[in-house]
Formats: sequence, structure tokens, C-alpha cells
Amino acid sequence: MPYQPRVAILVPAPDYYEKWQPAFARKAAALTAAGLIVEQRVWTDPGDLSGYDLILPLFAWGYQRDVAAWYTLLDRLEAEALPVANPVPVLRWNSDKAYLGELSGKGVAVVPTVEVSALDDASLATARDQLGAEEVVIKPAISGGADGTHRLTADDEIPTDARGQRRLVQPLMPGILTDGEFSLFFFAGKFSHAIVKRPASGDFRVQEQFGGRETGWEANDAAQALAAAALAAAPAPPVYARVDMVGDAAGKPHIMELELIEPSLFLHHAPDKGAAFGVAVARALVG
Repeated sequence: MPYQPRVAILVPAPDYYEKWQPAFARKAAALTAAGLIVEQRVWTDPGDLSGYDLILPLFAWGYQRDVAAWYTLLDRLEAEALPVANPVPVLRWNSDKAYLGELSGKGVAVVPTVEVSALDDASLATARDQLGAEEVVIKPAISGGADGTHRLTADDEIPTDARGQRRLVQPLMPGILTDGEFSLFFFAGKFSHAIVKRPASGDFRVQEQFGGRETGWEANDAAQALAAAALAAAPAPPVYARVDMVGDAAGKPHIMELELIEPSLFLHHAPDKGAAFGVAVARALVG
């Protein structure tokens, strides 16, 4: 019988509040179809990982809430020279949204962003002036699932959880309310599929837990080119990637973020239902 590689998918602890199992089943099915044996290991306490042919942090959900534990895990994976996809330098680079400034410096269209080391009324006013926007969105630089993300009009007070904290300040992009947020998916550098996520009425967040809904989307050439340019800036080619973007008032797409750690891949929207994802991971074993 031919050897079947073993891969470990890092998952949340059993008491984690979000339902991750259905998405896990879709990803595991794609990997199994590619000839891999899939096992789960809790990312906060994964134990001995040396026996695996590849480690995938695909469900390291909640890492933004325990940043110290996350970086400790990355340090360990690196120190033990364990095989990881995406590679540890990519995971580390993608953990902090300071990479948006790097993308902008390379000419990639990103949502305009001002980083503030300790948010207060004065620094928020300065950021608004720099952005030329009164209505803004503030978010932690290390975040996920819209944790700590707030929409502020000119009259809103800084939320307690953000005051005095490092925050990114961005204009509220008009496209999020009119057209939604677009996500493009790439496996081994090749475009697979795309979706559009729209917020519930009266909200600006597109995540399912806030009432957001997604549908399939035919990504145009401009969107695919923008996504490819953003991914080219990563420290190493990602095996899997999700690129989120949103339009400005004129409809021009701008990168919101790159999801290279634990993205929902919406494989049920992929024409091949995830076959390309499975193949990309299998090929990473010998890459």
C-alpha cells in the first residue's frame, strides 16, 4: 500500500464558541481526496508535531485573542524546523496588518490606513484629517472576525476597548455598503473562485455572526490582478490564500486584508469543490 502523508490541521480548543466543524469537514474532505491523512491538533496545546508531514494552521481561530501564545507557537514551529503551510515567515508577516503599509509602499491599492500607537481624541482627529474622512473604521492591527472593529461617525466617542490602544484607522469605504466585500481565493498561486459578502441592513461588518451573507462572484480581471499583486509581496508564495477587497466611491477595488493564516475558503463555491486546494497542499509536501 502506498504511503499516505499525515497532515495536522490546527483547530480551536473544544470549548471555542464559533462553529468551525462544518468548514473543517469540507477542507478535510478535499485533503483526503488528494491522498492525505488528516488529523486535528488544538493550536494552543498541540503536543508533539514532529510526526507529521505537514502542519496547517487552517483553524487556529482566536489567535488574535491570545497573541503571545500565537507567536510562541510560530517560534516553536520555526525552531523545530517543522513543515508548515503556509510557511512560518508568511504566517508571521500576515499576523499583523502593518503589512498593509508595505503593500501600499509597493504601489498596491490598499484601503487608506493610518496606524496610531495609542488612540485618543487628538490622534483620531489627526488620522481623520490625513484620510480626509469623518466617518472611519478603527480596528486592532492584530485582529480577526471583526474583533474590536468599530465604525465611528464624527460625533462618536472612542470605544473603551480602543482608547489608549494601538489601532488602525481607515475611512469607511463606500463600496462595503453598496456592493459588499469581495474575496478571491488562490491555491498554489492560481485563482480558484470568488465570493461577495454583504452586510446585514444597518451594519458594515460582513461576517456571518453579524448577519452577513455571501454569494458566488465572477471576479473580473482588475480584481484578479490586484489580488495577485498583493500576494506577490508576501515573504514566500502562499499555498492557500484569500484576498479581501472593497471598492471606493468610484468602484475601484482596494485591498482590505490578506488572509493567509486561517481563512474560511468557502470551498462549496469553488467549481471543483476544493480539489485544487487539496492538490496544492499535497504538492507542498514535496515543495
